Amino acid sequence: MFDEITASEQAIALENEHGAHNYHPLPVVLTKGKGVFLWDVEGKKYYDFLSAYSAVNQGHCHPRILKSLQDQAATLTLTSRAFYNNVLGPYEKYLTDYFGFDKVLPMNTGVEAVETAIKIARKWGYERKGISENEAKIVVADNNFHGRTTTVISFSSDDNARKNFGPFTPGFIGIPYDDLQALESTLLENPDIAAFLVEPIQGEAGVFTPAEDYLAKAAALCQKHHVLFIADEIQTGIARTGSLLAVCGNCSCENHCEKQESYIRPDILILGKALSGGFFPVSAVLADNSVMEVIQPGQHGSTFGGNPLGAKVAMTALEVIREERLAQNARKLGHIFRKRMQALVDRSPLVSAVRGKGLLNAIVINSPSESSTAWDICLALRDNGLLAKPTHGNIIRFAPPLVMTEEQLSDCCDIIETTILGF
Repeated sequence: MFDEITASEQAIALENEHGAHNYHPLPVVLTKGKGVFLWDVEGKKYYDFLSAYSAVNQGHCHPRILKSLQDQAATLTLTSRAFYNNVLGPYEKYLTDYFGFDKVLPMNTGVEAVETAIKIARKWGYERKGISENEAKIVVADNNFHGRTTTVISFSSDDNARKNFGPFTPGFIGIPYDDLQALESTLLENPDIAAFLVEPIQGEAGVFTPAEDYLAKAAALCQKHHVLFIADEIQTGIARTGSLLAVCGNCSCENHCEKQESYIRPDILILGKALSGGFFPVSAVLADNSVMEVIQPGQHGSTFGGNPLGAKVAMTALEVIREERLAQNARKLGHIFRKRMQALVDRSPLVSAVRGKGLLNAIVINSPSESSTAWDICLALRDNGLLAKPTHGNIIRFAPPLVMTEEQLSDCCDIIETTILGF
């Protein structure tokens, strides 16, 4: 049978037969990546406009990160935390200096880091704030996406992520996103709140960007009510939105700077995805001593968390962000992209809006969310040499690697415009 079908069809058939059907991928089978480009098994070249959900901000197979991976892999990959190793300490110092915190708790995946932040916040609530045992609450935003573990889906608004996966973990209060009045009312009514967990931009929900003063005022409310402000920057962090962190506002530097008036300093910062440039699962939770020191030996951990391979890769990945000025590039190209897409909105009744920040953007397709229009547009974009994926039915997210040039971005905008206008 396989002799009569393409290599792509073979690969897709194997996944469908032997893999769990927990994803619905766009039908393209990739075999190679370099910079902003991907190639399929038939050799066709594409612009990558998803960046593995912002995990490859530094571009595919960045040579400097690759060399760090190869060098460390040939020396020592894993010790577990049963022993010290000679890379973890330098990595922890590098990371805490880079982002301006006292301590880091290293993990692997984004959702592991979210779970870690929740545990830290609850323990802080009991031991520092004086909340009665098992009464701590964490406020979350509706339509959030923080992962798919049992605890995290317990406070998800996505029925598909929740149905038949209960019973769910208690202790969470949902409020509307970008609604300061709802946050203030909730904090006033509930003295047992330990933290507010929020994405600076809701990426999976459709790249919803809050009001300019939302994060600063939300952080101030948390401080006023002795509640931890937790920023989930797994997707928005590491230069994606035009600054090192989305909470940096319009900061012109790519590094942490406490003197920047627009910088909102979270009590707990969650990082992942581009922290390793797409080479290895690396995530991290950062906080100051007053928060992080509630965690004691034996109370949290991970066999792979803080492994020397991931630590070495992450340091190089962050060096690339700074030295190649990728935050500045994302900010500049983001303005250009949204201007081009707004012109498309003005020309085509098929596109009703464009929104985003830096190189995390989305267009809203003027069709019901349950229709296949956005999916069909992504198939047409694929045919025209650009890979993107719908979210929430009628929204197409655009997030290319941050190493993209202005000329390449212009070419991509041409592809998007031609595809939409000819659809």
